[in-house]
Amino acid sequence: MAASEKPLIRIVNDDGIVTLTIDRPEKRNAMNPAMHYQMHKALSDLRFDPACRVLVITGVDESFCAGQDLKEYFYDLDERKATVERDRVRAASNEWRNHILRLFPAPTIAAINGWCFGGGFSIVCSCDIAIAADEATFGLSEINFRGIPGGMVTKNLTETLRPREGLFYALTGKSFSGKRAAEIGLITYSVPKARLMDEVYEIARLLREKDAIALRETKETFKTSMRMDYEEAYSYATAKANETHLFQGRTGMHEGIGAFMEGKFKPGLEHVKE
Repeated sequence: MAASEKPLIRIVNDDGIVTLTIDRPEKRNAMNPAMHYQMHKALSDLRFDPACRVLVITGVDESFCAGQDLKEYFYDLDERKATVERDRVRAASNEWRNHILRLFPAPTIAAINGWCFGGGFSIVCSCDIAIAADEATFGLSEINFRGIPGGMVTKNLTETLRPREGLFYALTGKSFSGKRAAEIGLITYSVPKARLMDEVYEIARLLREKDAIALRETKETFKTSMRMDYEEAYSYATAKANETHLFQGRTGMHEGIGAFMEGKFKPGLEHVKE
């Protein structure tokens, strides 16, 4: 980030729980080129930082993310202007949301505090867990300015929502609440806004206590198996289980199952302490 460039995100690490806050309130936290570059760098650094045990993404004030900045991302980078800068911005935009964040090694939680539109859906869908305020407002407004949910947004919809609901909101541009987002499976669940961050950090603290290697391998197995048939998924999961214990130095098997056999903990009710 250039010295004169305004920071558009804030990062705080609280004992392994890293909160990344989108900070562009004057534009409802819409994503412009500068933000894409900053997010790409921040997540690229955090993914290799062992001090990041859980990642929480949220927004300042009344918005989570209002999608792409219509002026700076679309109008100023018009497709008819075949520029290197346009291609660089689009590459950064796609990579941080649909690759780096989706495959982030630590658990990720989207805390949707308010407005979430268009490209903001990709952030939500790429996170492992998504908790929204009941009062949050979601929407796909592209149809209202004669566009379509582009980039990976339509792909996100087809993988996350049932076809009837995904197509309905894409075609009508109607907005919906956090409660409705939970009903249709876009998010994990919703809570009153006053409780949102307390709820998110309670989940984050729970995840922080789990084995980091097991968490990473669980994520990889789950997301990869979604695109496999049963035989492929069985072979892959078996290999990943062996890989997990290999990375743990066999402690996962001996200290985990061994502790259960010795009556030290109940797996259905608690986790083994390191």
